Amino acid sequence: MKNRKIYGVSISLILINLAAIMERADENLLPSVYKEVSETFNASPSDLGYLTFIRNFVQGLCSPLAGILVLSYDRPKVLAMGTFCWALSTAAVGISLEFKQVAFWRAVNGFGLAIVIPALQSFIADSYMDGVRGMGFGLLSLIGSLGGIGGGVLATVMAGQQYFGVEGWRCAFILMATLSAIIGILVYMFVVDPRKTINNIQESSDRYLRRDNLIDRTLPNSSSIWFESWSAMKAVMKVHTFQIIVLQGIVGSLPWTAMVFFTMWFELIGFSHNGTAVLLSLFAVGCALGSLLGGLIADRLSKIYPHSGRIMCAQFSASMGIPFSLLLLRVIPQSVDSLLIFGVTLFLMGLTISWNGTAVNAPIFAEVVPIKHRTMIYAFDRAFEGSFSSFAAPLVGILSEKMFGYDDTAGASLLKALALSKGLLTMMTVPFGVCCLCYTPLYKYFRLDRENARMQGSKGTKSIDDL
Repeated sequence: MKNRKIYGVSISLILINLAAIMERADENLLPSVYKEVSETFNASPSDLGYLTFIRNFVQGLCSPLAGILVLSYDRPKVLAMGTFCWALSTAAVGISLEFKQVAFWRAVNGFGLAIVIPALQSFIADSYMDGVRGMGFGLLSLIGSLGGIGGGVLATVMAGQQYFGVEGWRCAFILMATLSAIIGILVYMFVVDPRKTINNIQESSDRYLRRDNLIDRTLPNSSSIWFESWSAMKAVMKVHTFQIIVLQGIVGSLPWTAMVFFTMWFELIGFSHNGTAVLLSLFAVGCALGSLLGGLIADRLSKIYPHSGRIMCAQFSASMGIPFSLLLLRVIPQSVDSLLIFGVTLFLMGLTISWNGTAVNAPIFAEVVPIKHRTMIYAFDRAFEGSFSSFAAPLVGILSEKMFGYDDTAGASLLKALALSKGLLTMMTVPFGVCCLCYTPLYKYFRLDRENARMQGSKGTKSIDDL
């Protein structure tokens, strides 16, 4: 099937970016209505943190399934499958009557995201060349962030209303589920896997893939799948660069997971739903622009310093999280009068701390394994990072309640906000610092792993062509 274009832009890439928009919107949906969900189900901050923990833990645990599925199915089918799964679970959360039901459907939501995110990342990695891959991932993040902004703003604004006698936050979930299902249908019908058109990029790789497909068809289907999966897993796990990035990702994901409490924190300070939506939108816009800016800078530096440019960008971005966290959570007065300075700080913070995933980790992963293992390396990255970082959200709630004096029965919301800010600060500054240090070994191993991957790719192509 030929990949059609609209005004020179691939329909597949357009729909993939639309899927990224809905994926990010779905992620931001629940944190944007934490306060309303807390009131509806009488849930404490630690209870709300467990909802994020459940989704992230299941997502991490099931992420390797994406790498297995793409060995048998085209990525558009895998993406559509995951999209339908998260659409169903999002709608179910909107109609849940008990907190246990919400927890169950958040786990199902994590399963859907586990399938979608690695497939999205490998799709983008195959669609761009090495020198511009940071821009490609940055653009995906920028466009996806629009969905995050839209989903967060929509949920926050709707949360304080009622529609036809139904709570606004429930309506937001049902609306988002409907839009996600529509995007899933479009992805299934019109997206073309770039591996089908890879002959336009590299003829030798095309011959390799066609012959590889012929060989796969001669083997029993189930044994072939599991043999390929096991081989890919072993190959990915042995890569030192992968091990290092996963280690930093486990630590570096903690602050981002903890940030789901920003909405609740601002509302406890006294900001209205609209004011909170504006502040979080500024942060989201900063992160979106920062992802693209970081991708462009890292692409440029990688041409000047091919073995260290991206690593330097990663350490700069991680280190900037420390001063901005201190400024946001401890220096700025926790008052509604600080709206302007909160907004400026959040925007600049997002602009500088959002480089690592798109400018560094994702492009590097694409260079240190052969093409056929790309989905598997992204899947295992999500498996490790998602599983461990999922503990951050409940830890923020536990620290706020047990160590810093958050009392849900207290009437003074400013005291709650102060306790919550201390819990957030603990889960942000320390992980940002450790994350920066964890990148250091890449100065030694990235070059070796990239050269090894290129040698494996050339040997694999040669040996198969000689058959």
